[in-house]
Parts: sequence; C-alpha cells; structure tokens
Amino acid sequence: MRLSATILTLAMAAGVIQAQTQKAKDDPDQIGDRNVGKCLNFYSLEKEMALGRQLAQEVERQAKIVDDPLISEYINRLGQNLARNSDAKVPFTFKIIDRPELNAFALPGGHVFIYTGLIRIADEEDELAGAIAHEIAHVAARHMTCRATKGQIAEVASVLGSIMGGGGWTGYAVRQAAGFGVPMTFLSFSRHDESEADYLGVQYMYAAGYDPAGAVSIFEKLEALQRERPGLVSRAFATHPMDSDRIAKTEKEIDTILKPKPQYVVSSSDYKTMRDRLIAQQNQRKTAKPDDQPRLRVAPGSGRPETPDSSAADADSRPTIRRQDLMD
Repeated sequence: MRLSATILTLAMAAGVIQAQTQKAKDDPDQIGDRNVGKCLNFYSLEKEMALGRQLAQEVERQAKIVDDPLISEYINRLGQNLARNSDAKVPFTFKIIDRPELNAFALPGGHVFIYTGLIRIADEEDELAGAIAHEIAHVAARHMTCRATKGQIAEVASVLGSIMGGGGWTGYAVRQAAGFGVPMTFLSFSRHDESEADYLGVQYMYAAGYDPAGAVSIFEKLEALQRERPGLVSRAFATHPMDSDRIAKTEKEIDTILKPKPQYVVSSSDYKTMRDRLIAQQNQRKTAKPDDQPRLRVAPGSGRPETPDSSAADADSRPTIRRQDLMD
C-alpha cells in the first residue's frame, strides 16, 4: 500500500512538472528561460557541439558554399537575430549552399545551412526568417541528438553492444544521407518533431519582431511547389509534407498564443539587396560565355548609369524596413 501511494505521488508530481513545462512552452515571454529540449539524451551539450562541428566540416568540404561576403554577412545577421530570440543554448553559424532545391537543414550544435533555392522563392524577409526559425527550433529542442539516442537504444536492443562497443554515434556513420555525408539520423524527424519546430519557430520569429504570418506564407509556397514540381522540394518533406492541415495548425497556434503587436517587420531593403545580388550572380553564371569581358562597377555618385551586375551594396541610401502596421 505504501509503495502504491509513493508511485501515485511521483506520477502526480511528474504530471504537474509536465503541465508547467507545457505552459512555459506556450508563453513566448518566457523564451530563453524555459527548457524545451527535455528528452532522454546520451549527448551533453559539449558533445553535441563537437559532433555538429565535425558534421558541418564534412558538409562544407562537399557542398558549394556561397562565399560572397555581403550575402554571407546578411544571412548570418538574420540568423543570429533569430537565435538570440530562441531557447537554444548553443552558438550558431549560418551558411548558404548553392543548390536549387527548396531546403534548409540544421545540424547538432547550431550549424544551419540554407539553400539558394529557398532564398529565391522567399520574396519577403519574414518568409525566409520563418524557414530559418524552424531550423533553429530543431536545434533548441535538441531533436537531432534525441533521435540519435533513441536510435542507439533500439540498435543496442537488436544487436547487443553494437554501438557502445563501437564508439557511440559512429555506428550510424555508415547510413549516410545522400549528398553531404551526414547520417540520416540527423536529417529526418518525426511528425511530432516537425510540429514542435513549427510551433517554436513562429514564436522565435515573433520574438525577433517578424510577422509570424511569414511562416505560413513560406509553408504555402512549399505546399504548392510539392504538387507542381515535387523534384524541387527536399525529400525531407516526404514523411511530413507541408499540407493544408499542417498550415492550418500553424495559423491556429499563431492566433492562440501570439498577442498582436503594433508593428511587424515584413521585409527590408537589406533583404532585397541581398536577394537581388544572389539572383543576379546566379543568372550571370547561367548566361556567361567564355569570352565575356570583365565589367567595371560604377562608383557611387558618379552620375553614370549602373550596369545590371553593379553591386547593390554600393547604394548611398540607408537600409529601410517595411513594416506591417496592425494598429491603424
């Protein structure tokens, strides 16, 4: 009888803790002071960061990384702003991969990669912010190492000692994702993981000042392109597609937990400059001929018309931000 009472007390305490955790997760004002990455996890944060560095180096060795300093600086600035307004406990890096697929992915320890194809379809800054915030949420919730831990437990159960005797996660190295040598364990998520990343991601972009409707907008574009050009959308969406139910759920969560603000950032001149520069560079490479001659950039204020490939970063005007005012 005494043992049964103890078990009941522990169960009730666990229920109270779970309710408190869920309540904090529903409150954007508590971002940064809540633990959203609670799971059975064999990886310390330090081990997760070391693993992420190793995987990111492999990606950068194999992928074509965009190295334009103005484009890279903008993407890093956008990503760091979102990361500062998240629950993540690790430092972040943000890199752009020059590939046409509509994709972005995060690795353990805060390494986020964004494909140029995704930037091209994100007409507004808040749309790209929504996609990046979703990847930051995967890192904050530690989805990659939580899944790796579950996988290790399952593998130990089926082949006793096959991982523990082989040095931890290395048992997964043989099952690599097509592309950059990253194990699929770290690139595929359950529906629950994706739902949680959707939920947290809109909170992070909201906290950073962006219109959370941007997340819905980019989801809708991905949903449409899944139907029209399925080969262009990442295969990662195969098990958790951007369908109408998922979009409706995100819209309901935005209406339920996010208090309206007087203004939201929708886009900025900095974003337009970066995106136009990226698209111009890609278009120039497509049409370039071996005998093309180099062109000179026009100095600001010279009075001469700029050529199409002149750097938009040379503009004299200060960056402007387009906001959505909800309190007219």
